[in-house]
Amino acid sequence: MASFFDRFRNLLTKNAQQTAQEYNKAIYNWLGESIVWNPENDTTYINEGYRKNATVYSLINIIAKAASSIPFQVYEKVNDNDYKRYKAMNNGILDPSVMHKANFLKKKALVELENTELHKLLDRPNPAQSYASWITELIAFGKLTGNRYIYGIAPETGNGAGKYKELYVLPSQIVEIISGGIMQPVKEYAIEYNGQYKMPADCICHIKDFNPYYDGSGSHLYGQSPLRAGLRSMTTNNEAVQTGVKYLQNQTARGVLMSDEGDLNEVQAQQLKDKFRKNFQGADNAGDVIITPKKLSWVNFGLNASDVSLIEQYNASIKDLCNIYNVPVSLLNNTESSTFNNVKEAKKALYQNCVIPELNKIADELNRWLAPKYGEKLCIEFDYSSIPELQEETEKVVNQMSQAWWLTPNEKRAAMSYGTDEDNEILNEYYIPANLIPTSGTDIDIEDPQPALQEQEEKKTKIDNIEIKATYNDYPQSASNNAKRMIEWREKHGRDEVRGGTEVGWKRASQLANREKLSESTIARMAQFNRHRENATIDPQYKDTPWKDRGYVAWNLWGGTSGVNWAIKKIKQIRDE
Repeated sequence: MASFFDRFRNLLTKNAQQTAQEYNKAIYNWLGESIVWNPENDTTYINEGYRKNATVYSLINIIAKAASSIPFQVYEKVNDNDYKRYKAMNNGILDPSVMHKANFLKKKALVELENTELHKLLDRPNPAQSYASWITELIAFGKLTGNRYIYGIAPETGNGAGKYKELYVLPSQIVEIISGGIMQPVKEYAIEYNGQYKMPADCICHIKDFNPYYDGSGSHLYGQSPLRAGLRSMTTNNEAVQTGVKYLQNQTARGVLMSDEGDLNEVQAQQLKDKFRKNFQGADNAGDVIITPKKLSWVNFGLNASDVSLIEQYNASIKDLCNIYNVPVSLLNNTESSTFNNVKEAKKALYQNCVIPELNKIADELNRWLAPKYGEKLCIEFDYSSIPELQEETEKVVNQMSQAWWLTPNEKRAAMSYGTDEDNEILNEYYIPANLIPTSGTDIDIEDPQPALQEQEEKKTKIDNIEIKATYNDYPQSASNNAKRMIEWREKHGRDEVRGGTEVGWKRASQLANREKLSESTIARMAQFNRHRENATIDPQYKDTPWKDRGYVAWNLWGGTSGVNWAIKKIKQIRDE
């Protein structure tokens, strides 16, 4: 129950806002130095919403919990145009093609940094909070009131002057804007809590939701709470629950059974009641027909929850509140729409429609207010590739990129956040599929379709006057290990399960496993096997039984990635000699 002082303060605040509206307009437009009253009652949204309404409480926590699990990264901008394109793509729905293009642009536009001052500040915004609790508080206040206030504390002198050392989230419901007039809409911020405390405007980062309400007094400087639009839905939800509670507390008899043939005395009424209980109540009498020799009538005066449509109104208000926050209703344990696939898709929709836009808004404002203090080219971005619910989309990107021959392997690695391989220059070249031939090419060297014949020709040697070609076995041990592993799989699981590889491929594996010397033409065919590099990783459907992945087995029979890379370098070295 509110104390006398609380009610008196609310009364003064309400009257001040109503009676001084015209005065506030004049002060804001011409004089300045006035408090701009927030026309919304944020305390109501917190008390009647988050603290009292189970649906609002659940929605806020679902959003904040999901957002706090996404890590932030600090980058240096190296290409402003590509950064703008990346931001534009990142603000939409992240389907596989968009994720691929966005990550590719991100690698071109940004360079990831480590252990910067900005990392340390955000990892521990203030002595009392971690990053997770800090971002949770920031998002929760924003979703309840439409306003997020971050207060930064920085030393005024010394090497760190101007760089914030601590960041605090201010309670939005008690923050007020002090205007300097129409030429300086926001001069200061003040907190009304056991006294008034003022803070300069440049020490506050105010992140607000769009507010179209302009009344000339500066009220548009505050954000509009989502619950402003959903106030009636929230009230309906609260009243439906409250009415149900009162019904359970105050329920009485369902009605009165009366005789039409005359009055019954108390003894007769009790006898009639006992007879009905004895003869017609219980599971054995369910659905039975009652026949009585007396003429009786029934007066009903009890209503159940379905009679007053409490359930329908309650469910409708929940859906409205979910729509306001862009949260799928199935995430609130709604059994009518909660199948496994529905919940899986609902979690994706939560991130795409609610969490990611919220974090993008916060990142944009931090990049405006916070990041420039630590470096002109620094920016803060959230790593959405770490979201588990979007990992399936990442698998689609992998499959898509394996067919994108117009990208170099290093560009593909960069787009998938694996980083470029600087040690292998060959990964910066384009690999064109062997079955694609330009129309203008008539003298293209096409690989022999029957390598076994060439293999046989290599074995033909003459003792007398034919020079024997040089052979090599300086390939890496990892290539031999890859081949040995495939042979062990075949011996353990049998050829019925290990079906990958041709007869020539298994012969090559035997050579590599035994460290035999390879001829120049054999090394050349190993290098040509690079066209099958898309098989270098195990198909996700075979992650538990990799020996069943035919492409992966065939790739490793030829020494795998290390063997093919060696062959590419070796054949170039041989032919340059």
